[in-house]
Amino acid sequence: MHLVFDAFMKNHTSPNTLPLGHRINQSVSNLVSRLVHIEAFGGVVLILAAVVALIWANSPYAHGYHNFWGQTVAFQLGDFAMSNSLHFWVNDALMTVFFLVVGMEIRREIHDGALSDFRKASLPLVAAAGGVTIPALIYMALNMDPTLSSGWAVPTATDIAFAVGVLALLGKSIPSNVRILLLAVAIIDDIVAVLIIAFFYSGGLDYSGFWYVLLGVVMVIAWQRLGIASAYAYIIPGAVLWFGVFKTGAHPTLAGVALGLMTPVYARPLLEDPLTQVEKNMHRIREQSKSPETDEMVLLESIENIREAQREMLPPVARVQMQLHPWVSFIVMPVFALANAGVSFQGIDLSSGGAQTVMLGVILALVVGKPLGIFAACRLAVALRICQLPEGVSWSGVLLIGLLAGIGFTMSIFIGTLAFSDEALLGAAKLGVLSASLTAAIAGLSWGVLYTRRLRNN
Repeated sequence: MHLVFDAFMKNHTSPNTLPLGHRINQSVSNLVSRLVHIEAFGGVVLILAAVVALIWANSPYAHGYHNFWGQTVAFQLGDFAMSNSLHFWVNDALMTVFFLVVGMEIRREIHDGALSDFRKASLPLVAAAGGVTIPALIYMALNMDPTLSSGWAVPTATDIAFAVGVLALLGKSIPSNVRILLLAVAIIDDIVAVLIIAFFYSGGLDYSGFWYVLLGVVMVIAWQRLGIASAYAYIIPGAVLWFGVFKTGAHPTLAGVALGLMTPVYARPLLEDPLTQVEKNMHRIREQSKSPETDEMVLLESIENIREAQREMLPPVARVQMQLHPWVSFIVMPVFALANAGVSFQGIDLSSGGAQTVMLGVILALVVGKPLGIFAACRLAVALRICQLPEGVSWSGVLLIGLLAGIGFTMSIFIGTLAFSDEALLGAAKLGVLSASLTAAIAGLSWGVLYTRRLRNN
């Protein structure tokens, strides 16, 4: 046993002496790890998924696209059974994970971020208010018919991943406060979108579902009080909460937001400092390496103690969010785009039923209304001395934020699926979101290049 442990402790060598297969595997693993942590790459994957959906839905195999997402998926546990389309499970179940990350981001910002006090939050609050109100008014001005006006909230949301990803393409010359302000505005947009979904796009409430909601919340609190730190342990309470929200008639993805807001912002208290625990157990491992008789139980216990201490160095709201981020960026959101961006151009008749004004309203609201609302609201607030621009943020930077905020994509398409039951109107809204998001991204990049060039010259 000592020989095995000694080999384990000395299992390191120079890269050149590793077998070829090991070197290739290590290089690929390192490349994937770097790509996963690049924000812009997540946006690229999302775009590719949307393009694949568009091509698929307009190809000779279009019927396969719609049949695939329309096929029934059922879950049964004893006498309880749920049966719905695959499209439902993507939009109403899988997207709960996305909203969980959104809820955690909001929780962190409220705790010690841009929303932690009014002084920090005043400018992004004002900017977000303008960025939600003006687009909604522009859309409503073009779509006053009750059937069409239900889509007023489609152009109010900002896609955080896309917007930040496009900003990342402009390089490190962008002032950090511009990125922080964009994040804060996008997060507040998400809060508004969540509230809009809760109050305007949820059906009549079935109050019997609140018992399940209450049970789920109580279970989460009980788990936290018992000191259960494993995220996997919260899957069952989360499922109960999701089912309760679904049964009430509210959109079930709101359960993700609720769970995110309930995630602790402080690490679980331990009997000793995590760093001290790591050092002590590393010392025990070193002692075992020198011992002629290796105690497997001591070694295993030391490794487990180090893992526990490592986990508790970060609060759950940060740790779980970082763990879920790659899954959301590279699986949840691309799958959502694949399931929802497949707009069939042949199936959209823009000459009838108000589809043309729906599409035009969404495009103008996102491309023009977002930057206009954000810029004008900030200008007015600063002029009235309600707030001031952060250090390093010029009016050119505020305009850049406004242009990038016009990238609605994920949340806008999501709200569109709730706003329209008519396939023609839904298709027009989706086409408007896709066109507007692409236009906003190009406009933001173009202005960003001029902005960064001006910063370098100064």
